Amino acid sequence: MSKYFQQSLDIHRYMRGKWAIKSKVPLQNRDDLSTAYSPGVAAVSNHIASDKASSYTLTMKGNSVAIVSDGSAVLGLGDIGPEAALPVMEGKAILFKEFADIDGVPLVIDAESVDEIVTTVKTVAPTFGGINLEDIAAPKCFEIEQKLQDIGIPVFHDDQHGTAIVLLAALINACKVTGKDISSLKVVINGAGAAGTAIARLLRCVGHDPSACIPVEDVLVCDSKGIISKNRDNLNNEKIKLLAYTNRFHRDGNLLDALKDADVFIGVSKGNLLTGDDIKLMNKDPIILAMANPIPEIMPDEALAAGASVVGTGRSDFPNQVNNVLAFPGIFRGALDARATKISEGMKIAAAHALAGCVTKLSASHVLPDPLNRNVAQKVSEAVKQRAIEEKLQRPD
Repeated sequence: MSKYFQQSLDIHRYMRGKWAIKSKVPLQNRDDLSTAYSPGVAAVSNHIASDKASSYTLTMKGNSVAIVSDGSAVLGLGDIGPEAALPVMEGKAILFKEFADIDGVPLVIDAESVDEIVTTVKTVAPTFGGINLEDIAAPKCFEIEQKLQDIGIPVFHDDQHGTAIVLLAALINACKVTGKDISSLKVVINGAGAAGTAIARLLRCVGHDPSACIPVEDVLVCDSKGIISKNRDNLNNEKIKLLAYTNRFHRDGNLLDALKDADVFIGVSKGNLLTGDDIKLMNKDPIILAMANPIPEIMPDEALAAGASVVGTGRSDFPNQVNNVLAFPGIFRGALDARATKISEGMKIAAAHALAGCVTKLSASHVLPDPLNRNVAQKVSEAVKQRAIEEKLQRPD
């Protein structure tokens, strides 16, 4: 067992989790009690009853995000249930607080159907300024997010969009380092779940303003059976939708067939999938972003030895960590500060470019900022807020 596994078990047991509620006001005497609770709080409730928008400034609502999961796709562990998802949601909450001073509230729910989850989120939405969907399996995660876009507060599935945004930032900077033209890239994505689908959409600019987004030449998405193509049988609806904007030249075959003449490999699948010989099938100086955890699809030293120009993983002990903490705190901070009703495609693109711009000394081993860089969330939030204002996505009140 990794030392981090044992250390994590020990600290969680000792602290009884990572997340706690802390009062912002004193409760030292009767005056404090009368102000914080009865009778004084009645004035606050009456004020909100006559002006619902004031809940943003008089309660936790304006600085809070619910972190919602059903535990059906937790990390690389799979469908392990809501209770087992709770420590991950607690971790997300402390990252929100640490990097963006947002009060994240873990909320794991025992529900299986799309409609159950949607109804639950809509029911609790008045409490929060935003909803972060987390570790919900594909394809239901797509439908859940879509059905929640009209509730008047930002709803963001981080496994999809957070991953895609950080990936795009890494790719923008990797192209600067290597001199590659992003618009001519041929990209292979291994993994057709939430992250892989969102990355494909973002790289092909599906649903995005073409003036702000440069589509790559082509994307091949592979699942466990190979390239997703029109000649495949038994594709689910989400994979069929992928064909509208991927595999433009109608290629068939397995992952190795896809790698031939590719410029970029993006892994959101499983570890130890590729060898150095597989990397040699790709175009010269390929970019490898192997994000399976804890073991990447190929280890960085092997990829580099085989000719890779830039290598990133999901791990903190290697350079170029593709870590969602670089995106979601700043994105929600910007959305909350703008009091945006949603997180638009334009806001996501703005976040990716702001994140890429946080790296001032580019190199092959430094295409993303350090995940612990406290300045990143501020710069991302400023870009996201500005874009929300430009798109007139602020609440009318």
